[in-house]
Amino acid sequence: MNPRAASDMARLRVRRRLLQSAGALAVITCVPARAADSGLPALPALTAFLAGRTPRRERISLDLPRIADNGLSVPMRVSVSGPFAPGPFVRKLALFSEINPVPDMAVFEFPQPLERIEIDTRIRLAGTQQIVAIAEVTDGSLLAAAAEVIVTLGGCMDGT
Repeated sequence: MNPRAASDMARLRVRRRLLQSAGALAVITCVPARAADSGLPALPALTAFLAGRTPRRERISLDLPRIADNGLSVPMRVSVSGPFAPGPFVRKLALFSEINPVPDMAVFEFPQPLERIEIDTRIRLAGTQQIVAIAEVTDGSLLAAAAEVIVTLGGCMDGT
């Protein structure tokens, strides 16, 4: 191979690496920032509910469609698997939204222990955002799940 061809090949490899690095950098800067500790969005209502406690991402499932055509009625299912130990059980389940006008969407309280918790409902979403479910157990621990929904037509135009 002549020296000029070798030089061209080396230049192409450098150029290819530069383009790959630039592409990776562009993707990284486009990803939205999340709270570093738990991977949950930084919301004042959520921070107040957590009160300095760190939730564990286990035993709770939050099922939402990946893409919602209409934010006025988005189906959602929240479930917490059981059975729980004889002592601690889920006392409270709270739902938070990232950009809705009212970020604390709902709080469900369970005064008696249940083997399994399943909630099927529909929610309104103002736009593309992350929904967070936090379950508070009677021993003070927290369980968490989060899901991102892409909303093509927002449903909270009137501020509710």
